[in-house]
Amino acid sequence: MRKLDILILLGFVLSLSAVAQEKQYPKPAPMTPAMSEYWLPQPAVVTPGKASETAIPAPSDAIVLFDGKDLSQWENSKGNPAEWTVQNGVFTVKKGTGDIRTKQKFTDFQLHIEWRIPKGIEGESQARGNSGIFLQGIYEVQILDCYQSETYVNGQTGSIYKQTPPLVNAMRKPGEWNTYDIIYTAPTFKKDGSYRTPPRVTLLQNGILLQNNTTILGTTPYVGFPQVVEHGAGPISLQDHGDPSAPISFRNVWIREL
Repeated sequence: MRKLDILILLGFVLSLSAVAQEKQYPKPAPMTPAMSEYWLPQPAVVTPGKASETAIPAPSDAIVLFDGKDLSQWENSKGNPAEWTVQNGVFTVKKGTGDIRTKQKFTDFQLHIEWRIPKGIEGESQARGNSGIFLQGIYEVQILDCYQSETYVNGQTGSIYKQTPPLVNAMRKPGEWNTYDIIYTAPTFKKDGSYRTPPRVTLLQNGILLQNNTTILGTTPYVGFPQVVEHGAGPISLQDHGDPSAPISFRNVWIREL
């Protein structure tokens, strides 16, 4: 083949390569919240036993995260003192002050926390006593008033938010204390940042199983789908959702490292 022909052919190949590199592919369609929500089947309602008037004492090896006196174990998302209200052995979301998180970080743990929806609450679906517990500050277990109130099932009380619905609806009526007992196994990661072993969680509400060693698929965003984000130990975070309903109260928070 003549040298000129070779040069022409080489130029043609290079031009095709450049065109391939410049080829534009469609971008993903914009997400809306409803794209990751579904309403059926609604979990069966199971009536829990009578609520305890007093908090259940923490075991001897637990780290007490709230002793009924102050929020010294907590901070806001900027690392400043938590501003939620403490009164009569209970702390309550102070709307507009933002989420709070534990100063201490954790990996595998058993967490106990008690929470109460106020009497006379108004609103419906997600605008009815909305909060959440973020495991390692990343993976949300939903808190919501689902007593005789329906919402999308992967966003109702005890769901892994926008991922896994609870097995049943075990809500107590507003004004009564609910308990969450959470057993959590933190993820491990490969060198490329993907899960070697995913996070897993078991959850009981009021002594009733809602999540049974459930695999958490990734982050729990309001808009979009789970993403795997490599991380280390992280805090327990509680959400100031900012909805118009009355604020949620908490008491008797303790954790056991596993």
